[in-house]
Amino acid sequence: MSRVLLIDDDAAIRTVVSQALRRVGHEVTAVDCIAAADRALAMPPDVMITDVVLPDGDGLDHLARVFEQHPALPVIVLSARNTLTTAVRATEAGAYEYLPKPFDLGALTQAVAGALARGGVVADRGAADEDAPQGHAGPLIGRSPAMQDVYRVIARVVSNDLTVLVSGESGTGKELVARAIHDLGPRRAQPFVAINMAAIPRELIEAELFGYERGAFTGATQRTAGRFEQAAGGTLFLDEIGDMPIEAQTRLLRVLQQGEFTTVGGVRPVRADVRIVAATNRDLAQQVAGGAFREDLFYRLNVVPVHLPALRERRQDVPLLARHFLEEAAAQGLPRRQLSPAAVDALTAHGWPGNVRELENLMRRLSVLSRDELIAVDAVRLMLGGAHRQELLDAGSDPGIADAVHALIERIAADRPSALEDGTLYDRVIREVERPLIEALLARHGGNQLRAARALGLNRNTLRKRLDSLGIAARGDEAG
Repeated sequence: MSRVLLIDDDAAIRTVVSQALRRVGHEVTAVDCIAAADRALAMPPDVMITDVVLPDGDGLDHLARVFEQHPALPVIVLSARNTLTTAVRATEAGAYEYLPKPFDLGALTQAVAGALARGGVVADRGAADEDAPQGHAGPLIGRSPAMQDVYRVIARVVSNDLTVLVSGESGTGKELVARAIHDLGPRRAQPFVAINMAAIPRELIEAELFGYERGAFTGATQRTAGRFEQAAGGTLFLDEIGDMPIEAQTRLLRVLQQGEFTTVGGVRPVRADVRIVAATNRDLAQQVAGGAFREDLFYRLNVVPVHLPALRERRQDVPLLARHFLEEAAAQGLPRRQLSPAAVDALTAHGWPGNVRELENLMRRLSVLSRDELIAVDAVRLMLGGAHRQELLDAGSDPGIADAVHALIERIAADRPSALEDGTLYDRVIREVERPLIEALLARHGGNQLRAARALGLNRNTLRKRLDSLGIAARGDEAG
């Protein structure tokens, strides 16, 4: 029978966990503090489970003393402080597993079984880094199970140089993952350099990445370091890697294989001492199948995959993120605002096609434009484009169309926030929609204005006036 030592100051957790572990055949000793744990450790258990915040100290700090006496003891850490920093601290302290509260009892019993199966293998427990950051690593925020999975992966890769590929929709925070890996790892004192592959003309990508020598091409008047050299010793973040031209992919693959590169026009190899984190909102496996992305490069980049969930897939994180962005706005000098309970409900129910970036922009606008310190639900609904998305769906609106409408309003508001309050929103939306709608119907009906007018519910003369007003050239057969 395996012996388990459980340290938690919550009596309910001690009772529930003890019962669950005893049902699967373990002997459990449950204590409520570090002092009691030290006494229980006189008879070493096979597995230890510990909370972080305990009445007489920090459970993670306590691990250093435990491992001095019992270096092969596997430890599972539980914590209600379910942030990225806690996950990283637990991993660096040598924990076998980290489980955020509230945790699934099945996951805990599986973790205990996995710890017992290790056969006394000692975890990598290097000396604690006194310079390691102890605060929260930027606005990579969330307590949802999906984000806890992201935290656990990050915690396992920060201390090594494995290449990481971050996937997720636009606006989910892929660069924040890259920065967290850099800021929490041993390269944090060196540069973090980001390059967006989609924003650079294809003919300039190699020069941007690897630099160039004087005279390498027209306009190259002096030697210029590329992003690999600029990031020397640090981290290079290759954003939107799926947009990289195939010829540049070949050179990047060679760098990853050989650990060195040559500048454009150069002949002397330069050592590439960088950690690579790449990101994409595309399906790279699908691109590989279609021949748009090299298979060998995909496998070189996809050593450790991290998938960031869309905000609609972790709605329970919306209130936490929204309040964070309001606090951040206030710290930057914008008016201090708070959210009413109804406003929080409205935000949580929204579809968020623009993900975390959309939520951040909305909170900044509410900080500036809300008249009252307490943001009411009506202000949120106005900013989101009128009626609440759920009300649209309850009225029979198509979810995809409802999200598309909200995305359009979000784009208009980002361009000119005052459009949401100065009475011009309706006209602006109509202007944005009318032209592509008419052009699409004309194209669908082969330029036949009469058929297009019928589809739009207009008479032909009205359609002609709208064509003239919008400057759309009439074409095709007008006959019915």
